[in-house]
Amino acid sequence: MNADILKGKWHEIQGDVKKKWGKLTDDDMLVIDGQSEKLLGILQTKYGYQKDMAQKEYDDFLKSHK
Repeated sequence: MNADILKGKWHEIQGDVKKKWGKLTDDDMLVIDGQSEKLLGILQTKYGYQKDMAQKEYDDFLKSHK
């Protein structure tokens, strides 16, 4: 799933995003709005992930939603 697909399926999977990353608020979800770069940035901020770790978590999440 690439960034375009994430954007297209955002409404379907945002509940799963909140389950996986429970620190994300409804406001965070509005900011992210299906944009992978914003999700990665918020994961780095809220969870203290390094860029590589945020990318790995994101990639693993997307693989589980194919």
